[in-house]
Amino acid sequence: MRKGLFALAAVGLLATGSMAACGNDDKDSGTGSNGGTSSVGKVGVILPDTASSQRWGTDDPKYLKAAFDAAGVQADIQNAQGDKAAFQTIADGMISSGVKVLMIVNLDSGTGKAVLDKAKAAGIATIDYDRLTLNGGADYYVSFDNVKVGELQGKGLIDCLTAKKYTKPVVAELNGSPTDNNATLFKQGYDSQLKPKYDSGEYVKGPDQSVPDWDNAQAGTIFEQMLTQNKNIKGVLAANDGLGNAAIQVLKKNKLNGQVPVTGQDATVQGLQNILVGDQCMTVYKAIKQEADAAAALAISLAKGEAPTTATGSVTDPESKKEVKSVLLTPKSITKENVKDVVADGFVTKEQLCTGEYAKLCTEAGIS
Repeated sequence: MRKGLFALAAVGLLATGSMAACGNDDKDSGTGSNGGTSSVGKVGVILPDTASSQRWGTDDPKYLKAAFDAAGVQADIQNAQGDKAAFQTIADGMISSGVKVLMIVNLDSGTGKAVLDKAKAAGIATIDYDRLTLNGGADYYVSFDNVKVGELQGKGLIDCLTAKKYTKPVVAELNGSPTDNNATLFKQGYDSQLKPKYDSGEYVKGPDQSVPDWDNAQAGTIFEQMLTQNKNIKGVLAANDGLGNAAIQVLKKNKLNGQVPVTGQDATVQGLQNILVGDQCMTVYKAIKQEADAAAALAISLAKGEAPTTATGSVTDPESKKEVKSVLLTPKSITKENVKDVVADGFVTKEQLCTGEYAKLCTEAGIS
């Protein structure tokens, strides 16, 4: 990505903590600088959980709220905490309250479609945020190029295995949730890089399993079973940092951490620390503020009754085959050599990352 993408300003932390499933921490968001409530339509945002990734509990609500507040647009931002029934209940409440725009990160496409259908029946504009709802018919989609995310993971693992000089390494794949279309796209990306290695006999395809609901505890159990059945695993394509860390904990128990490259995604503090110490090969950084700002800009235009100008691309829904107007952003590969870029971008602070044993490693990595 261009250097300019790393000039994103840090925004003060939204003190939501772990939002309750049907809580309503941000109902009053959207008062302008004059203290009055915006006269434009209200925006409803439903986030999926706080367990699969730290972003849903901290980063996305923080950045979205800041963008809506700056525009003087009222926003109701809630989190379903992984509960499909709560997800639908929250949506029903938002629709009844008269939101003009509904933005969702689905828990699965079935639940997401039901919510989108209700919103459309009520004349509400709809946005799929980060995850495409298959056959959902959202008006717009804002995300990263998720196939590219997977390609970066595959290339990253290949680079790390090459550096280890392993002969015919066995590669295990810990995929994301089977109900998340993004996980399908990530796998499409990394398999496009790994399959030629398998086909040529340069690598050996090892166990390949999805992790329900991106659950890190289940990921640990799954990987422990993989390693028990195949002691020769030499590389782990883990679809995000949480799954990667689950694999790393199992490798530590077997005194294999650092010897077996592990990938990740999301540039979490934990993932970056694992990279600094040498237990994780790489992660993929998605500038969440960019994504939140892009989605908020789209929602703000719709709330004001304006025709959005930012959704210049499109994606094809693989089930309905319909084109969905889209904003797709560019991800970035992060290794030990450029961890400092994530800090310079303000996504993670030096204080968060460089604690205890990591302070010296941060200095060595050029983090100041």
